[in-house]
Amino acid sequence: MSKRALMSILWPSFIMAGVMSAVVFAFVDPLELSLHGAQLTSRQPVYTLCFFLFWALFALCSSASVWLATRLAKVYDPVDLDRF
Repeated sequence: MSKRALMSILWPSFIMAGVMSAVVFAFVDPLELSLHGAQLTSRQPVYTLCFFLFWALFALCSSASVWLATRLAKVYDPVDLDRF
């Protein structure tokens, strides 16, 4: 995988993970959540975990987009422009 493809996967997913974290935690207070009946003592671990989960989810979506775009480019543009 090229650096360009990797950056077109990771950068948009990073931005969307930040946006999604802001939207979710505007409505949800992590201190009101409980983990197996135990109350959480800090918000920071929940923010961090959710950010990385959102980042992984959006990276999966972006990688599917890049994969589909490269497959469609091979189908609809069979000429190899690198050999000219």
